[in-house]
Amino acid sequence: MPVKKIVNEPEAVVIEALAGIAVAHIGLVRVDLEQRLVIRADAPVLGKVGIVSGGGSGHEPLHAGFVGAGMLDAAACGAIFSSPVPDQIAAATRAVDGGAGVVHLVKNYTGDVLNFRLAAELAEDDAIEVVTVLIDDDCAVQDSLYTAGRRGTGAALLAEKIAGARAEAGGSLAEVAAVAARVNARSRSFGVALTSCATPGKGSPTFDLGPDEIEVGVGIHGEPGRRRVPHTSAAEIAGLIVAPILDDLEPPPGSSVLAFVNGLGGTPLIELYILFNEVQRLLGERRIGIGRSLVGSYVTSLEMAGASVTLLLLDDELEALWDAPVKTAALRWGA
Repeated sequence: MPVKKIVNEPEAVVIEALAGIAVAHIGLVRVDLEQRLVIRADAPVLGKVGIVSGGGSGHEPLHAGFVGAGMLDAAACGAIFSSPVPDQIAAATRAVDGGAGVVHLVKNYTGDVLNFRLAAELAEDDAIEVVTVLIDDDCAVQDSLYTAGRRGTGAALLAEKIAGARAEAGGSLAEVAAVAARVNARSRSFGVALTSCATPGKGSPTFDLGPDEIEVGVGIHGEPGRRRVPHTSAAEIAGLIVAPILDDLEPPPGSSVLAFVNGLGGTPLIELYILFNEVQRLLGERRIGIGRSLVGSYVTSLEMAGASVTLLLLDDELEALWDAPVKTAALRWGA
């Protein structure tokens, strides 16, 4: 069955969405439509480490919605589910270079990894020092249609926020990159899909999922996970998600985590809160406390119904950086 979309021409979706961002968030960001970049309005900030991320469009608000004070300095926006090209990423890097170097936060997808690597080389030709941090937090599968190794998912948001706070506070290039890498190392994610999604160009579901099936361990592009199982209760779904995260992360009893329950685009908030409650119950059984929380649709896959959970093992520094002021289109507090 065709999937209805609020679009004009499918090939213009990314450009027209960026034009909407530009007029919706005047004073917060500026948008380069030619290069398909969203840039912090006051960038470059002299003496501050710049932070650039990006990837395929269709995961909004990741990454364009997280550009602003205390988070990203720029996001490079590829086509739907396709990496931005090196020239785009290099242009974003130049646009935010305030003389202290630039960190690239890169989700582990083959196209993103290759194109950000080439962009870093282009930027370094312009005497801009670039450090790349790879985000590979998804513990569902080791390899997928899009990756060698683990996929980058929910920890991208956490790394952008925490590294952004460190950069805003005057951290050096090495310090900003190190805290982003530490977030990635202490985070694990796992997702479940209840439906497929449909790209604007195709207009029909990207994969087949039976009416009574769920995909356990799905990726944010609809990549297959570990297995398909019959649809079941929120409590059972929470168990399918949390168990592999805890098995992999191994947080000791008495530890504190940031629990991020994320909607994949088509899941209502009421269901995400039900899932969060079940996650809290399961963590409590393991004597793991929730020190910080985030619930909502932040790392999406167009209109896919489903959810992911990301757990970040906290310490005092990570808590303080998470709590630091942030002012972006999609995440804002203390500012």
